[in-house]
Amino acid sequence: MSDTKTLLKVTDLKQYFPVAGSKALVHAVDGVSLSIKKGETFGLVGESGCGKTTTGRAILRLTEPTAGRIEYDGDVLFDSSTKEKKDMLPYRRKMQIVFQDPYASLDPRMTVGDIVGEPMDIHKLYSSKEERREKIIRLLERVGLNSEHANRYPHEFSGGQRQRVGIARALAVDPEFIVCDEPVSALDVSIQAQVVNMFEDLQKDLGLTYLFIAHDLSIVNHISDRIGVMYLGHLVEVASSDQLIFHSAHPYTKSLISAVPIADPKTARASKRIILEGDVPSPVNPPSGCPFRTRCPYATDQCSAEMPALKEISSGHLAACHNLDRIS
Repeated sequence: MSDTKTLLKVTDLKQYFPVAGSKALVHAVDGVSLSIKKGETFGLVGESGCGKTTTGRAILRLTEPTAGRIEYDGDVLFDSSTKEKKDMLPYRRKMQIVFQDPYASLDPRMTVGDIVGEPMDIHKLYSSKEERREKIIRLLERVGLNSEHANRYPHEFSGGQRQRVGIARALAVDPEFIVCDEPVSALDVSIQAQVVNMFEDLQKDLGLTYLFIAHDLSIVNHISDRIGVMYLGHLVEVASSDQLIFHSAHPYTKSLISAVPIADPKTARASKRIILEGDVPSPVNPPSGCPFRTRCPYATDQCSAEMPALKEISSGHLAACHNLDRIS
């Protein structure tokens, strides 16, 4: 993976939203920088409200970023410093998204065939109605459905089947990069495993690159090559899956890992749960310095005065903390 070219590079991405009736701003994403290599799965985890989904949507410019720079395969899609903004329509074929809610992301008035075929209509990817129909059926079969499902409506499907339709729609334009926005969080556990395995098979067969967003660290660890941990709009740690699970450095990451359920009762009893005190600060009024300092047992005066930089602490392992030498 180290010799593979970088497909996506995001630098100092910020996404702020105005608060109605006020001059205040919600700092949903506040200076995120990351890169994803071609064929890689980059996992993004963190508590609800930390900015994971907003990061994914901003990268695709489904919401227009407030600031930062986004590069895709060498092309600058967005740069606030030069006010450069590319027309995204040609890049929609290369960059797609699978939404979190399979119930809300499908138009209830359209048949499944039309839902999957709509991206092909927009990009004119067929020469006849017969070819369109054949492509739709192939896509449905690829995600575990069949030709009969093309004439049905979303309300006739289970949650897992609806998510498969959403995946087929994302694949309809032969993309290179897919943002998977918590694609299994609304599904039963048994269905989650099927969908995750399907993502892995599709990546192997089609050479896809994923940004896999989820709050379940065990699922992200299973599917990802590297993982980024977000807290209050910031990336606080980035490492390979094994490094993050077995050699985590940031206290917030350690608390997340300690909360993952362990199947073996003896191991579970012997493990120590790290319980954080206090609540997540408001993104409207984030704390000075380190965003995690209000809940961190290792916080010092430096933490309140200075934002820690995301620095490399070992090969490919980055963490943003002033007190790593004090954390075991």
